[in-house]
Amino acid sequence: MNLCGFDYYSDTSDPSIGFTRTANLIRAARSEADAQGALVLLCDNGDSLQGTPLGEWAVEPENAPHILMRAFAELGYDAIGLGNHDFGLGLETLDRTIADAACPVICSNAHRQDAEPSWQDHAVFTRAACYGEQQVALKIGVFSVLPPQTAKWEGHRLHGKVVMGDILTCAAQKVTDLRALGCDLVLALGHTGLGPTEPQPDLENAIIPLAGIEGIDALIAGHSHLTLPGNAHDGVEHVDASRGLVHGKPVVMPGAFGSSLGVIDLAINRTENGGWTVQDHRTSLRPVCPSKSGMSSEPVAEDPDLVKLFAKGHLEIRRRTAQPVGQTDQHLHSYFSFCAPDRGLVLTAAAQAAALRPFLQDTPFAALPVLSATAPSKFGGRAGPRFFTDVLPGQICLRHVNDVYAFPNELRAVVVAREEISDWLEMSAAVFNQIMPGQETTLIDSSRAGHNFDIIQGITYQIDLSQPSRFDASGRLIDPAYRRIWNICFDGHPIAADQQFVVALNNYRANGGGHFPFVDRVKPIALPILPFQRVLRDYLSGVLPQDPLHQMPYPFEFAPIPGATTLLRTGPKARTCIAELKKYDPYVVGEDDEGFLLIRLTL
Repeated sequence: MNLCGFDYYSDTSDPSIGFTRTANLIRAARSEADAQGALVLLCDNGDSLQGTPLGEWAVEPENAPHILMRAFAELGYDAIGLGNHDFGLGLETLDRTIADAACPVICSNAHRQDAEPSWQDHAVFTRAACYGEQQVALKIGVFSVLPPQTAKWEGHRLHGKVVMGDILTCAAQKVTDLRALGCDLVLALGHTGLGPTEPQPDLENAIIPLAGIEGIDALIAGHSHLTLPGNAHDGVEHVDASRGLVHGKPVVMPGAFGSSLGVIDLAINRTENGGWTVQDHRTSLRPVCPSKSGMSSEPVAEDPDLVKLFAKGHLEIRRRTAQPVGQTDQHLHSYFSFCAPDRGLVLTAAAQAAALRPFLQDTPFAALPVLSATAPSKFGGRAGPRFFTDVLPGQICLRHVNDVYAFPNELRAVVVAREEISDWLEMSAAVFNQIMPGQETTLIDSSRAGHNFDIIQGITYQIDLSQPSRFDASGRLIDPAYRRIWNICFDGHPIAADQQFVVALNNYRANGGGHFPFVDRVKPIALPILPFQRVLRDYLSGVLPQDPLHQMPYPFEFAPIPGATTLLRTGPKARTCIAELKKYDPYVVGEDDEGFLLIRLTL
């Protein structure tokens, strides 16, 4: 939920994002359509309720009706699709929010088991449109789908209450249903990205085979935070990335955080039997800021009506996040999380362990060593070159806690042995490209999510990037001979096959997020609800004691690859910290066309 063009973690404005700016693009696009006598349908494609501190304020009962639902009403939205993160605050909160919506909220493949759903299965709109000199009535059907994995990722909130169905099976049925209802056009709101090109059961990113279903006329994609049209999907089978076409059908994917407005223009024609068909189509993205790095001098102006609507919450969040919680004598940043010690990750790992230890006392797990797994939550990537943790030494405020750990996750714990640890780390190391001498490439595989790079504090290990990845993005073993992780040690000694550990981790990973292959083989430990950001706040304030993991050696290092170099893609502010990369003989190449700083590392 990036309603304002503002970064609450650094307490500074951010001209590259924000619904207050997207709103101006919406009003302008609507005016253009009205001038041409064109019919307009305005939709949201999910994950709009969570993601910044303002989202948590918005769902407090005393702040009802929900400010985003009020904004959607102000702008005349026709339909709202749900995304996986919209379930992250729990069903009671989601139900209450949906009750404030002035238009249909749709989720076609989420089926409520314990009560009537607050969302709709689909929506049908009958709208007047100009066809030549005639006014005609068009019947437009809309359905919405999201990753079925949501039921696992949010299993602690949804188990026994919501079942998520397969995207493609659901979509095929919805097309049949909507056509049977007499719909002339069918729009798919797909909170799902571009992944496999052929149909498979339970796909997380299903847009390509989804677009291949006969009877869908246009699609809105999402979830992966990438963009379409654009070069992010160049060369993908069945995709015309420059024109925004998948299987020849118009698709827009407008990034994330309110950074762009996606527009699909359809020209329709009568068929011989009196129906309608799409004769021509055009897709486009309209960014709120021409430069993704936020350095443009001419971002889109903020919509004054929405600025006024969001003002109370905006000021309250700035006040709350300024509250002091502790001190740090270290610079906590994530510019080098993938190659050098990240003190913010160490802090988070130690806080998790400190919160967990009291719950292990007087249990069968009390004598087991405690490890702690954590991953960067702000690492640039698809969110752009400003999206990094950056907390200077000195006073720590609540906004800094959110900057170090941005996700509203909860603490979990599992019991693992060496095999599970090895698979865990192999899947984590899959975020890297294979590095070979004389073949310079970027360090990180852009198709992998950076928040799946878990480090496990309390052990040490080497990562050999000259080897191929052992697992693919779905957690499938590619080849048993592929192995990047070596020399896994605890307390300076190799881990025995039967040695067990307790690992503190977040609910997303424990519930199967990231498709890590160890999840179904480990023993979970029951814990009460322990929100991560509260755990981190209590650790910084001294409520929780300093944990031994805080002083342990940093977990990983790269195995040397003589003659090999790679490019680290990071934020421009990393220039001030480059001494931390001394072991790699760093060389600053410059900035790329997205504003990322490129640093050559010698491995």
